[in-house]
Amino acid sequence: MAEEFSGTWKLIFSGNFDEYMKELGVSFAQRKQGSLGKPTMIIATDKDITTIRTETAFKVTEISFRLDQEFKEITMDNRHAKSIITRDNNALIQVQKWNGNQTTIKRQLVNGNMVSEYTMNDVTCTRVYGRV
Repeated sequence: MAEEFSGTWKLIFSGNFDEYMKELGVSFAQRKQGSLGKPTMIIATDKDITTIRTETAFKVTEISFRLDQEFKEITMDNRHAKSIITRDNNALIQVQKWNGNQTTIKRQLVNGNMVSEYTMNDVTCTRVYGRV
C-alpha cells in the first residue's frame, strides 16, 4: 500500500512547473496562480484506500483511490481525467488521461522528502515536499 507516504507534506522546491503547466494547456492566468501556490499535501491511508488532499490558498482538491483501480479525478486546473495509481518498487505512479492526452506523476520518498516528477510528452517538472 502507500502507508509510508502518509502524513502532511509542504512544497519546498518546484522546478520547471510553468513549462509543465504550459504543456498541460493551462491558461496564463491559471499558471500564474499555480506558480504562487505553495501546496500542502495531506496523504492518509485507511485499509486499502488512500486519500490525497492538496490544499492551496486558491483551491483544494482531493482524490481517494485503491491501487491498480481506475478512478475519476478533477484536477487542480479543472481537467476531468481518468486516473490510475500503481506501485513500482518504492514509487507511486499516477497516470492521468483526458481528451486523448496523458501525463504521469511519479511520487517517491528520497532522504525523508517526497519527490514528485510530473511528465507530459518531453516536459518534466520536479516538485519536492518536506514532511511537516
